[in-house]
Amino acid sequence: MKKIALPLLLIVQALNSVYAQEQAPADKVTPKVEIKGSAAMDIRRNDTASKIVVTQEEILKNGDTSIGEVLKRLPGITLDGVQGRGGNIRMRGLGSGYTSIMLNGEPAPPGFSLDSLTPDMIERIEVMRAATAEFSTQAIAGGINIVLKKAISTAQTEIKAGLQSDNGQPGTSVNLQMSDRKGPWSYSIGGGFLYGDFDRPSRTITEATGSAPLLRRAEATSEGSFRNFNLAPRVNYAIKPGDVITSQSFIAVNRFRAHNTEQVTTVYGSEPQFSGLNQNIKADFELFRTDLSWARPLADGAKLDMKAGLNYNHRNVEAPNLQTGSLFERTREVTSESTDKGFTSTGKYSSPLIPGHALATGWDIGYSKRDEDRIQREQYLRAPAGTVPQNLDEIYSADVTRLAAYAQDEWNVTDRWSVYFGLRWEGVNVKSTGTDYGSIDNNSSVLSPLFQTLYKLGEKKKDQVRFGLTRTYKAPSVGDLIPRRFTSNNNSSTSPDSMGNPNLKPELAWGLDLAFEHYLGEGGGLLSASTYARRIEDITRRRVDLIDGVWVSRPVNAGTANTYGIELEAKLPLRSIMKEAPGVEMRANLTRSWSKLDTVPGPNNRLDQQVPVSGTVGADWKLDKLPLTLGGSYSYQGGGEVRISDRQFAYSVPKRALDLYGLWKFTPKTQLRVSASNMLHQDNLTQSSYIEATGKRSDTTITPTSVLFRAMLEMKL
Repeated sequence: MKKIALPLLLIVQALNSVYAQEQAPADKVTPKVEIKGSAAMDIRRNDTASKIVVTQEEILKNGDTSIGEVLKRLPGITLDGVQGRGGNIRMRGLGSGYTSIMLNGEPAPPGFSLDSLTPDMIERIEVMRAATAEFSTQAIAGGINIVLKKAISTAQTEIKAGLQSDNGQPGTSVNLQMSDRKGPWSYSIGGGFLYGDFDRPSRTITEATGSAPLLRRAEATSEGSFRNFNLAPRVNYAIKPGDVITSQSFIAVNRFRAHNTEQVTTVYGSEPQFSGLNQNIKADFELFRTDLSWARPLADGAKLDMKAGLNYNHRNVEAPNLQTGSLFERTREVTSESTDKGFTSTGKYSSPLIPGHALATGWDIGYSKRDEDRIQREQYLRAPAGTVPQNLDEIYSADVTRLAAYAQDEWNVTDRWSVYFGLRWEGVNVKSTGTDYGSIDNNSSVLSPLFQTLYKLGEKKKDQVRFGLTRTYKAPSVGDLIPRRFTSNNNSSTSPDSMGNPNLKPELAWGLDLAFEHYLGEGGGLLSASTYARRIEDITRRRVDLIDGVWVSRPVNAGTANTYGIELEAKLPLRSIMKEAPGVEMRANLTRSWSKLDTVPGPNNRLDQQVPVSGTVGADWKLDKLPLTLGGSYSYQGGGEVRISDRQFAYSVPKRALDLYGLWKFTPKTQLRVSASNMLHQDNLTQSSYIEATGKRSDTTITPTSVLFRAMLEMKL
């Protein structure tokens, strides 16, 4: 903390002097700011398709450095990781591919991680609760579209430099945004660098009851550092008004280093084969994505949008380790290298030939090829006679081809009533070969009819009702299809090996969405209540079996699941109801979800460890007499027990998070943003249980968390 405290004090002192000089001529009282409805709120209000639009101002408000931390405050969105450390994104509590993640309207390229994006690079985030034909219908829970910065209005340069502290470990970040326009040419360049050290301890308790009682305690540590660099250049050329050619690229380079240790103490029962671990991890990752698009106006008001893109990513991981036990001692070195490369092509033709209709047809094509090598070498330093090292040369390749075509029409029946019709066919083919399995050729496709409608009530049209009926699906991922085994250090029913299943079928779903929205005048206020239901066939879950004396986890199709829920949301600027009120905006949301899998006995047979309840309460206060904005939010994510199969159980503790921030404007172009996230630093707890023939076995992992402090100096030049 001392490494950060002194620079922070110097920054505050220097900027305080600047502010004092700016205010010296006169003590001016900042006038009250009248809140007007935002463009994002207008889009949400008037679009027939149900969506939430998050502007850049909202994205940057809390001083987050990852997109996951931004998304967790939105209605119905949760993260499945440890508090304050990101995680996989879930909509309506569903994960494992049920949520479509898109970048500029296209499915995220293979190997892409939201952690490679900094919030400063994003223009807006679109959260789509129901699928539309223009975007992929692999969105049973919904879709999230990350739109990189596009707008280039004036020449501008913005620099942000920050410091952070996580569990006493220092970190720093620098972000740069530049844009300019000259004649028909315009450009923008956004980039950032993030460095951080980490120290993350955890402990695991292994217990077993029945005829073979067991109690073990394991203490683990993970220390290391990460470095993330990203760059997003964009160039526009305007041939004539509305006729624009755009080149946009994205580059990300990540470096991760860690030293992990684990020591297992057996209180009673059998000892594990290996009770000690000393491991070093070196992981390097590079990603490159570029696309060229052309928006061209045609005769009679028609328009053609075309885009072609290339993507490439490379990952290299080295993980040498030493494992020790009472009878065994060995070194194991695992090196893995993977490369994904491919291309995409999308197009959309829209025509207003029929008054009141917005007709559009289009295509979406994607191809990617993955090559991956995993080499494992072992050497036993001490072992019983006859023990043989397990040396593996696992090499495989996979080709994924995606084809889609669609047609849609948004019809303004009256000034109050609009209707959306869409039809999309989408097919995915996965072909793979490997050194330790035969060839795989998996095909999946679905024809998706889509319907949404919006009706505005009352003379002032402040109230409106939405309804949607959609057909969506989830295709098996490459990793779930490939029958390649990944081994655990100490194989057990709660720590099994894992492998894919080439016989997986896609999951197909029908969905209903219904919502009521009430808008509060010009202040941007909103009250919303919505409900949803999904019926999913051929649901996929991971099943653990004992095969030839080894516990193995595999994905299998397992019947039909029904899931439904309600979402409540409120945004209330106090000045929208009282003109003399403070400049405070209140916000809150609550999501309650239920699900049931018909092939798993109850209770708690929820789908994919679905989050049963989540919600956020927050407020932002822009002071009138000081250039200061204060705000914060409290988030809750429910947990509890989930029954995965007749023998498998999982448990997660309910998560609570408190985030606070403050923004001080020293001058119109210089400001300091200070934030503290995960203020409650609650321990994260997860448990995996399995009922074996001898009794019940469980692994309980407890991970302490810490408060993350950040300070960011933001300057516009």
